[in-house]
Amino acid sequence: MSFKIAIIGAGSVEFTRKLFSDILKVAEFEDVEFALTDTSEHNLSLIEKVLNTIKEANGLKVRISATTDRRRAVAGARYVVSCVRVGGLEAYADDIRIPLKYGVDQCVGDTICAGGIFYGQRNIPVILDFCKDIREVAETGAKFLNYANPMAMNTWAAIDYGKVDTIGLCHGVQHGGEQIAEVLGVAHEDLDFICSGINHQTWYVDVRVKGRKIGKDELIAAFERHPVISQQEKVRIDVLKRFGVYSTESNGHLSEYLPWYRKRADEIVKWIDMSDWIHGETGGYLRYTTENRNWFETEFPTVLERAKRPLSAYKRSSEHASYILEAIETGRVYRGHFNQKNNGVITNLPSDAIIESPGFVDRFGINMAAGITLPEAAAATCIASINVQRMSVHAAVTGDVDLLKQAMMHDPLVGAICTPEEVWQMVDEMLVAQAEWLPQYAEAIPGARERLKTSTVKTRDWQGSARREVRSIEELRIVKQAS
Repeated sequence: MSFKIAIIGAGSVEFTRKLFSDILKVAEFEDVEFALTDTSEHNLSLIEKVLNTIKEANGLKVRISATTDRRRAVAGARYVVSCVRVGGLEAYADDIRIPLKYGVDQCVGDTICAGGIFYGQRNIPVILDFCKDIREVAETGAKFLNYANPMAMNTWAAIDYGKVDTIGLCHGVQHGGEQIAEVLGVAHEDLDFICSGINHQTWYVDVRVKGRKIGKDELIAAFERHPVISQQEKVRIDVLKRFGVYSTESNGHLSEYLPWYRKRADEIVKWIDMSDWIHGETGGYLRYTTENRNWFETEFPTVLERAKRPLSAYKRSSEHASYILEAIETGRVYRGHFNQKNNGVITNLPSDAIIESPGFVDRFGINMAAGITLPEAAAATCIASINVQRMSVHAAVTGDVDLLKQAMMHDPLVGAICTPEEVWQMVDEMLVAQAEWLPQYAEAIPGARERLKTSTVKTRDWQGSARREVRSIEELRIVKQAS
């Protein structure tokens, strides 16, 4: 069978390589076309060379094209995949650096919290541009597969305002499942679960091993006796004890979505682990991505050499995209966890929210498993984030600064730390710093700049404990220049 797949942000070398090899694991897809597009000609040339090397080494029939002309890449595509980060590391540094001055200590900052809200403000106008291209030049009924964060906000905007059939995809559920299997000491194929909620706040509401249900106490005991995970995932284990369900998200991620674990510098150190950034380090993902931003430059000869291996040497990953395409095109049923409009699927979350929950895919598309009810504490936590997401999406589309500040004020962690005056000034400072990526706020930014000149709100000398000694607060301040 023959159809076209457009990959926007294809300069993400490893992700695109993985997606390409995953899709070609489906025998029926030997004649598909991959159209790669990115704003970086250099990165695009690297990934094009890698994919062509795989093609030639395996005698594949697939067609590969690369262009910086996004509309040309999208033209005629049946599937459009996005993995973009608008503003790159320069904007991302501000997502972490500026809130930290006000005491908002983030490990990742890409979902909600101050960083995630502004990430959405940058991404959503671009996502809507993608949707315009899809409506106008892609194959009729084309599907948009969004891998970019903030997942819920991007997917919400694409569905409600972009008017495109959109599926949000993340790998957090799969990775959490692997962790549960590890602590229980069982094979992954013997584990079955229902995981439901919103992206990065999904909950394992039903866990079974060979059909036997695993209760809260058994799961807590399994996590607490594991010599490594018990130390790395203190927030997740504490939430499991209090909510009765385990979260998909890493210690660092989960801690910044809640108002309890990162609001006092002397408390943060009790809940994080510094063995790896993902367990809670201040600005951990910013540090990691900054230090590894050019890995494909230094490792490219190795990457290219590995591309000469037979396709059989590549293990098909657990990323959903290739399985979704396989199910829709061949009719072979696939069960996964997808970001879609709720519309009553989770009974105690708002109907308009973007949920992440189990669904089945076949020739008829995605069919979500309905009638799931979350434990009340898990639902309450999700609803707090959904309210922030909703306001953030509407602000990003309309350029409403007041609504943006209201969204920030209602964020659980920001609200636990900052006064309203601090929130208002922090948003003004972020608007000014990121003006080049925020066209919808062009008329409002001069006013923000003037308010900053006369503001009497003082920032804090924040001495957070959840950071490596080599990554001082001053280093976080200058990451933007180093980028």
